[in-house]
Amino acid sequence: MSMIKSVIQRIKELSLSYEKDCHFDIVAMADGEIIDVHSVSDMLFAQEKMGKTIAFTFTQDHVVLCSPANGTIKFIFSTGHAFGIKTNDGMELLVHCGIDTVNSNGKGFKILSKKQGDKVRVGDPIVKVDVKELSQKYDMSTMLIIVDSNGREVEFLEPQKIVKGQSIIKNYE
Repeated sequence: MSMIKSVIQRIKELSLSYEKDCHFDIVAMADGEIIDVHSVSDMLFAQEKMGKTIAFTFTQDHVVLCSPANGTIKFIFSTGHAFGIKTNDGMELLVHCGIDTVNSNGKGFKILSKKQGDKVRVGDPIVKVDVKELSQKYDMSTMLIIVDSNGREVEFLEPQKIVKGQSIIKNYE
């Protein structure tokens, strides 16, 4: 009887693990503040031309941008200023740190042991950003864009302070 109970317990544990992995959410990549995306100085982002977009500011001198969702890294620019994630449920996300920061040629960014094809979980560190240094030359607004929603309707939170790991969506289907 004891063996049957342990098998049943293991099945329950695996079921809970599966549900947790399949749960959809997009979370804040670091502590900061959600800002009105329409106030961002780059019209491509401000007008959400690439897809549904949310913008953040980070006030720390250095910030580690973590994975906003469970999935796979689709790409990461060698400069560290942007990376893409395909979520486990098929959405495609783009994280773009700063405006025109590609021109820094990687100065101020450090990629943290993640590369294209790596599996990531919410909160896994991806890029360290020297916000203090880069903000002397660049607008450091950071955007998260849903490039492909995979048929989901997503509504982002309104401007407010956020903490790393906090959900940034109001609803999901």
